[in-house]
Amino acid sequence: MNFKKSPIQKLALATLVTLSFVNCNSDDTDTTTPTPVSTEVPAVYKKIYGASSITSDGTYIYIKSKNLPDHKSPYYATSNALYEAYSGTTFSGVNFAKNPNSIAEQSATIKIPLNPKVNAAHAATPLGVIGVAINGVAFFNQYGGPNNQALAGEIVSFDKYYGHPQNSGVYHYHVEPLYLTTVKSTKAGLMGFLLDGFPVYGPQEENGTTVTSSMLDAYHGHTHATADYPNGIYHYHFTADAPYLNGSGFYGTPGTVTQ
Repeated sequence: MNFKKSPIQKLALATLVTLSFVNCNSDDTDTTTPTPVSTEVPAVYKKIYGASSITSDGTYIYIKSKNLPDHKSPYYATSNALYEAYSGTTFSGVNFAKNPNSIAEQSATIKIPLNPKVNAAHAATPLGVIGVAINGVAFFNQYGGPNNQALAGEIVSFDKYYGHPQNSGVYHYHVEPLYLTTVKSTKAGLMGFLLDGFPVYGPQEENGTTVTSSMLDAYHGHTHATADYPNGIYHYHFTADAPYLNGSGFYGTPGTVTQ
């Protein structure tokens, strides 16, 4: 028996065929908008006032710096407004003797973990940049180059703020950054961060107690609350005695430095 379809039935059938065709040929790509990753930089990192920029991808903090100290030094060119001749004493009371190097502008990006965690491997700190100070200047470890020599041989060349440049012009601190502890902050203030993301504080506790190496662990730090971390955090301290900033390696997993 042959039934004729009405115009409405023909339209419904055509629509069904079209929809079936579309469904069979559509791809399975998930077009759901992903949950955005927070890129907000926590306030504590904004204390790094010497950075060119500070950003976050939610996992790491990226600190860009020209590595130029914001204080006077005999290692600046004489044409620089921050140049100042110096002939006094330096760290440990030794008489200053200028090394042949000069401060040169850098283009460094320091990548550190946003949420630092202890790493049982405790990787040794290398020669070169191991962290960054709040004025954007590099931290170096307790050894001199090129062969992990005792730092005592370099102390003579620290300027009045206890820093100096190496042969490619990277100005840095191995010991207490005196300008930060006496001018920009306090002896108990935040000095910066090492590459593993853990903070560095000056040579005093907030109650005025002077910190010595014997009060710290093998990595030159300990854990307790600070003004910046009221819930407590592992942190390093500068001390007047060796190893000054860091001991047997990073407490956590270090990030990277590109220059």
